[in-house]
Amino acid sequence: MKLKHIRQSFAVCKLEKPSPFSFHGDFVFLAQTEDEISLVCRSDHIPENVLACEDGWEILKIEGSLDFSLTGIIAGISSVLSERQIPVFVVSTFNTDYILVKAVVMKEAIQALEENGYSVV
Repeated sequence: MKLKHIRQSFAVCKLEKPSPFSFHGDFVFLAQTEDEISLVCRSDHIPENVLACEDGWEILKIEGSLDFSLTGIIAGISSVLSERQIPVFVVSTFNTDYILVKAVVMKEAIQALEENGYSVV
């Protein structure tokens, strides 16, 4: 399986309330549930109304469109990284999945994935 390393700095934020948000940049992920509003955005686009924010993430994007019938893709990747004690934050879109890994351990994450048959570009 091929993964693309997106070498930009991203933040995972918890927002106080719905507010006007500028969808700048090439990657913005917003989720709202009855309990919270979460945002993943580039680090240089963090809005002012955050309750909490964890910065310093980079992204591994699963290349290609994934069929909904596929199983175990995230489980396989997260298992490899879990064995190395590398935490992840995962978001999914209609087409594919994105695995966020802290920048300080990304090199180790890529090495672990490549050792287990994944291709990272």
